[in-house]
Amino acid sequence: MADAGKRRATYADVLSAPEHLVAEIIDGELELSPRPAKPHAAAATALGEELGPPFKRGRGGPGGWILLFEPELHLSSDVLVPDLAGWRRERMPVMTTAEAYFTLAPDWACEVVSPSTSAKDRARKLPIYAREGVRHVWLVDPLQRTLEVLRLQDRNWVIVAVHEGNAKVRAEPFDAIELDLGILWADVDLGTPPTR
Repeated sequence: MADAGKRRATYADVLSAPEHLVAEIIDGELELSPRPAKPHAAAATALGEELGPPFKRGRGGPGGWILLFEPELHLSSDVLVPDLAGWRRERMPVMTTAEAYFTLAPDWACEVVSPSTSAKDRARKLPIYAREGVRHVWLVDPLQRTLEVLRLQDRNWVIVAVHEGNAKVRAEPFDAIELDLGILWADVDLGTPPTR
């Protein structure tokens, strides 16, 4: 939580942040993060490419979703920027152009974690998503090559599944299709691990 003596960050702080950084407000504090590294960007892009046709467009899947890269979410006094987020069309049939951000919490959010963001994504952002009623969160780790699927149940996160490597999985809420996890890391060579 923000220290009671500290000034709470405002949206003006987000707007004045350097453009090369991702600016968020979490528990009243301005959080600045670097733009995603290569493995992070590759995994997020590949995931969006895999989910978009069947769920956004209905090609090879049920459709019914609006899926976006890095939407700015204004959730109460917090401003979050997940790597990907999705809204079921029955909750958000179209997007309005009234403002550049979203005040309606998504139905699904995906955070692609890195060593520098994992603690923030888990300890600080997950409670906000739970408070706002986001039904599912995926935590994708391109360095460990894992997908962790979380479902909100009684205002708490339940780990539904943890998948790894190049597994082919059905992961809720997108379990209508089989997702080949290998596609998320196919373009990234992690190098040879050091020997002992």
